Amino acid sequence: MDASTFFILVLIGSAAACLLGSLTGLGGGAVLTPLLVLVLGVDLRYAIGASLIAVIATSSGATATFAREGFTNIRVGVVLEVATVAGALLGAYIAGLVDKSTIAIVFSIALFWSAWATLRGAPPVVPTGESDALATRLRLASSHPTHGGSQPYGVVRVPSGLALMFGAGVLSALAGIGSGVIKVLAMDRVMRLPFKVSTTTSNFMIGVTAAASVGVYLHRGQIEPRICAPVVLGGLVGSMVGARLLPRLRTRWLRVIFAIVVIGAGVEMCRKAIVGGF
Repeated sequence: MDASTFFILVLIGSAAACLLGSLTGLGGGAVLTPLLVLVLGVDLRYAIGASLIAVIATSSGATATFAREGFTNIRVGVVLEVATVAGALLGAYIAGLVDKSTIAIVFSIALFWSAWATLRGAPPVVPTGESDALATRLRLASSHPTHGGSQPYGVVRVPSGLALMFGAGVLSALAGIGSGVIKVLAMDRVMRLPFKVSTTTSNFMIGVTAAASVGVYLHRGQIEPRICAPVVLGGLVGSMVGARLLPRLRTRWLRVIFAIVVIGAGVEMCRKAIVGGF
């Protein structure tokens, strides 16, 4: 494959991946990593490095729009990001000690679990006055726009959310998926934030998480400019389009899109790991 064809394919793939990533809170890495490895033949560790760059681009492109429209809960994102960055630093260190097939299996398990949990349906939103003590002290309750007007919501189980975010950070650095897979589920099912708030707050957080671990990949020489240049361009375009589409989509469709994307990626990565394709 010549360089120009490779550039165009990565550009288009990154735009599509980050469009889905901005809608679902995954950041694009859950689609882009399998695309680079399985379709374009990129080495897994270089694909992970490029996916982390895509995650930063997605976060940058989508967060401004989501925050302006009132979806992103900045206070929740800042509190949880402390645990996620700590996990990302640990995961980046572990990534140099673990073989590629093990990383791919971990990646697949996380994707299957997140798809199953998403399709179970939406948990009831917690009223603002029923936030737990720590969430009340940190003033994490807020509101978000809906078709019927602004809807207030509360936040619960903050310590459990912090524990899951630490694990999400480790997974981000290991698998290059921006940890959005775990973040969305932690906020949606454990802390009981509305799904659109969970995805948009995840988009805000994933860029910081990816930036915490991408430096390690850069130090190892696993950030390839030939791959990352089209990834960044495509990621910005896809994420900005996604940010404009999300307010118009119904939550049920977002959950279905989320599940389909991660199941497909999980099956292919698991198959590749089992047959020794890495």
